[in-house]
Amino acid sequence: MITSLYASLLALLIVRLSLSVIKLCRKNRIRVGDGGNEELQLAIRTHANAVEYIPITLLLLLTLKLNGAPKILIHLLGTTLITGRIIHAMGLPAKDLKRRVLGMQITIYLIIGLAILNIMFFILTGTLKL
Repeated sequence: MITSLYASLLALLIVRLSLSVIKLCRKNRIRVGDGGNEELQLAIRTHANAVEYIPITLLLLLTLKLNGAPKILIHLLGTTLITGRIIHAMGLPAKDLKRRVLGMQITIYLIIGLAILNIMFFILTGTLKL
């Protein structure tokens, strides 16, 4: 299934972000929380943001595929998701507001687009069967 590719790639991104948090905790000898360390705070938020947005977006991507969307559309949307999340993950810890905002815009617009597409496929395919 196509969405398993994107879920796997995004899982690796989440692991990478987790490792960044762990590395900073060890470097700064912080066992719990962020210890007031700004670099660690940014790494934690970068990871948390990915964990907050990736699952719902993947779920919408999966349901769109299950609703019969063309494979090329799923690939296009999955690639867009990865791109947005990577841009955001690079922008937040670097304090690069333009990249951070762009990454979030891509993600938010993608979620809205996926929700609308799923509703359209639901209506058009007559999946009102119980």
